[in-house]
Amino acid sequence: MPVAQRALRGLCSALLPPEAGGPDPGELSQEVLRFLESQPRYVRPAVVAGAACLDTASALLARRRLESLPPATREALLRRLTASQVGSAALDGLKALVLLVAGAERFAGESIGSARRSPPARPDAELDVTPSAAWPSTSRFDAVVVGSGAGGAMAARTLARAGMSVAIVEEGRRHGVDELRNSHPLQRFATLYRDGGTTGALGRPPVVLPIGRGVGGTTLVNSGTCFRTPQAVLERWRDEAGLGLADPDTFAPYLDEVWRMLQVAPVPLDVMGRNGMLALAGAEALGWRSAPLERNAPGCGGCCQCAIGCPRNAKFGVHLNALPEACAAGAKIVSEARVERVLTEGGRATGIEARRNDGSSVTIRAEHVIVAAGASETPPLLRRSGLGSHHHLGRNLALHPAVGTAGRFEEPVVAWHGVLQSAGVDEFHQSHGILVEATSTPPGMGSMVLPGFGRELVAEIDAADHLATLGAMVADLPAGRVHGTRRALIRYDLTRRDGRRLVEAIRVMGRVLFAAGASEVLTGIPGSARVRSSDELDEAVDRADPRWLHVAAFHPVGTARAGSDPERFPVDPTGALRGVSGVWVTDASVLPTCPEVNPQVSIMALALAISAGIAS
Repeated sequence: MPVAQRALRGLCSALLPPEAGGPDPGELSQEVLRFLESQPRYVRPAVVAGAACLDTASALLARRRLESLPPATREALLRRLTASQVGSAALDGLKALVLLVAGAERFAGESIGSARRSPPARPDAELDVTPSAAWPSTSRFDAVVVGSGAGGAMAARTLARAGMSVAIVEEGRRHGVDELRNSHPLQRFATLYRDGGTTGALGRPPVVLPIGRGVGGTTLVNSGTCFRTPQAVLERWRDEAGLGLADPDTFAPYLDEVWRMLQVAPVPLDVMGRNGMLALAGAEALGWRSAPLERNAPGCGGCCQCAIGCPRNAKFGVHLNALPEACAAGAKIVSEARVERVLTEGGRATGIEARRNDGSSVTIRAEHVIVAAGASETPPLLRRSGLGSHHHLGRNLALHPAVGTAGRFEEPVVAWHGVLQSAGVDEFHQSHGILVEATSTPPGMGSMVLPGFGRELVAEIDAADHLATLGAMVADLPAGRVHGTRRALIRYDLTRRDGRRLVEAIRVMGRVLFAAGASEVLTGIPGSARVRSSDELDEAVDRADPRWLHVAAFHPVGTARAGSDPERFPVDPTGALRGVSGVWVTDASVLPTCPEVNPQVSIMALALAISAGIAS
């Protein structure tokens, strides 16, 4: 048997022993290996090496390979190897991968059946998309937009409507509703996310940072939750950053236009699902402010698959509104082309050079270049182009770090039956920067958050339909940096203030769940994974070390901030990149700080404001 498969069989049998009802380790290890083929080249050897280390430790300590040990001995060995925080964190990474694959496989039939249960809310939009393989090697436009996500789509729409010829260059490909309705959940996950979903930020704690890639960008895979930019945030951007476009009165019409285009409305109670209803009930029992979240999802059927592409075209990503409107005005989209550099001559933009999948080049000449590659990709692109000399480019990264909890209820909850992100509790949003949202994952794909391993973990998975799940984001200080030129390398070290806020968020979520009737809460706190009362919750939170939490993040911003001070802001208040003529930035990079809410509307409105200035 190949070393890789033997090591993974041992890992799978230890985490999910077949003797306790877990899946066949041979079949599961094969599925893990197949999934790893869709990941970046460095992921597979890292995973195999980690599993091989466990197998070698078993051979040294127990004189037998991991898979051949009795279940109780495997569990004892894992407990011994994970007694330290470092060992526990290492196993958690391997566990997350195995449980993602196992859960997605277990619920694949349900996911696909749910996706097909009713017809699409709307057909695929009319888009003028040409894969780069069929695009000419050289072409000319008035403007070229790098990236087709929230910021790039709005900029392209504005400029095309102003009469400019516009090309949009997108690294990913187009994903149609038929594909999303019929594909395996793991295939959707691997193809819709940059790096197959493995993007992360190095630091303490390390942070998982999923970023979408495709025609429509991250709007393909986000939750659809929409907030208007808080007035206090806009005033801070105006007064502290000198971003005049953020003046609340100036910005309001742009927010209004985006809000109307996205058709934002509260989550209907008839599709919300019990997960959201329990969050509202718990908040009401505590006297805390809560409400159904507002989303850009007219016609949502509550299949809980937003994070792997809506299989009904109900979630209104920019591939269904801004991009088709841009194409109707004459814009053209080039897909599957990675922009290698912005071309300049004599201090002025002249276009872009991109690379096809086969390594050949595409050159698009244009006097206006709008960079909207995202907060993680814009700094490396500008560095590759010789435009990255500003010492704040890539700095000031804010990530909206998040943690999750789950509450066990006597009656089934089935958190994945309903809207993926459905209800919000904002009692501590203004006072503590903590925003709680009832959120689930696509069926089976959230089981990696469950505690333990072996027989305990199998039992947890079997009872997962009795869990209600909440997530909390905290408005963070800019504590990260995007390094790199050829490839983004993200570093983010949680500040003490934000670490305390994350821990406090666990307390808030636990109180909501207990108030809703939970018999126990799964905290995600190492050493205190389960609590059965508010007093135990308080003790666990008071002892928690933020450096060992399981942290994810979703909204990177700020790496090319716009503002008035040329020493602190790489981009000026009009959105123009300093040091060169004809280059603007319209993605999340230009937001001066964390917007404190889900940022899609803020990004689109600011891109609209900047591109309106370009057009005029």
